[in-house]
Amino acid sequence: MLDGVLLVFQVILIAIGAYQLFMTFFGWYKRKPEPFRTPEKSFAILVAAHNEEQVVGPLLDNLNRLNYPKELYDVFVICDNCTDRTADIARDHGVYAFERRNPHQRGKGYAIEWMLKELWKLPRNYDAVVMFDADNLVDADFLQYMNTDLCNGSKVIQGYLDTKNPYDSWITAAYAVSYWNVNRLTQMSRYNLKLAAFLGGTGMCFDAALLREVGWGATSLVEDLEFTMRCVKRGIYPTFNYYAKLYDEKPLTFRASVRQRVRWMQGHFDVCRRYFFPLFWQGIKERNWAKFDTAIYSLNVYTMFVGSLLTLIYWFDSLMPGMPRLHSLYAYGSMSIWVTYLPIVIYGQLILSLIVERVPARIYPTLITFPIYLLTWSPIILYAFFTQNNKQWSHTEHTRVLRLEDMQSKQV
Repeated sequence: MLDGVLLVFQVILIAIGAYQLFMTFFGWYKRKPEPFRTPEKSFAILVAAHNEEQVVGPLLDNLNRLNYPKELYDVFVICDNCTDRTADIARDHGVYAFERRNPHQRGKGYAIEWMLKELWKLPRNYDAVVMFDADNLVDADFLQYMNTDLCNGSKVIQGYLDTKNPYDSWITAAYAVSYWNVNRLTQMSRYNLKLAAFLGGTGMCFDAALLREVGWGATSLVEDLEFTMRCVKRGIYPTFNYYAKLYDEKPLTFRASVRQRVRWMQGHFDVCRRYFFPLFWQGIKERNWAKFDTAIYSLNVYTMFVGSLLTLIYWFDSLMPGMPRLHSLYAYGSMSIWVTYLPIVIYGQLILSLIVERVPARIYPTLITFPIYLLTWSPIILYAFFTQNNKQWSHTEHTRVLRLEDMQSKQV
């Protein structure tokens, strides 16, 4: 009985993996950017910040110099339970500082929900809301791209999430490689197929009328994924703008990385439980590929969990005295096929995505340690599954002070 159940799970995992591999082929093609439309949309730029005095200054300098009419955008720093000089630095840069005090509802999701309510009280009405994190840097034409997409009918837009500090450590390099791969083979493929892109927590743009109508309501540990699910469920598909780049600081140490990824996975389990089945059945019933695809994406955390669990089960079974008692699909193929599958299909695909993205050559030596990063996901997933009821938000400290000029000079 157990043997049969495990084989069924393996077949399901292989089917999902085949589907995800199939989807990547649509990401190789890159469309040309849409011609800029005349600036007409007004933007409220929200910067989520919790004790970010070390990094918020360069971002605010950056935002004050965007290639967009100054009268068409305002910057608001959400000083969420800050105990440092974040608010003072914001005011020194001539932007609005909104200070929130609520030790019981901590986290970016709650901070955004609070800020939107404050925003709607202001006398000025904005056409759209853009969200960044305090540690980000932003392409000077970012609002030009958002304005164009909004004028072309988009309601929710995700920019290209790049890495601010890819060369600081082996772990920041691993993050960078992952994000380059996701931007090209996950986000671009959905854009080319006119499916729903996935929000990344920063570099997001929302039609203000939509936010007023549906509210934020995304207060889980992964507010970006939660809002993506809410949008797709309503038939609103976020779009991806490949050319609107922003740079996000990644954790410098392995320990900080684990803490961040555990929080992400705890949130992913929560969101998947609430949205997978409704979206999946809607997708089947309505024959709606976008909803089906988004449901499958939300299931990734469980496929990783089941895959890790199966690996442990078969490993322990192989260590038991005598012949293995459980049958694995690995036994039904040539060992050489399974041994070469990962480096050829996964690693080869990864390298090709870096080549077409034209990433700097200095990143390639870091691929030696990239498998370690991949392997660490299994214990993180397993731990997150058994602690998923922990809704405690944890702050990732940001200390890497860079400016946009540093990123453009390629000297970091």
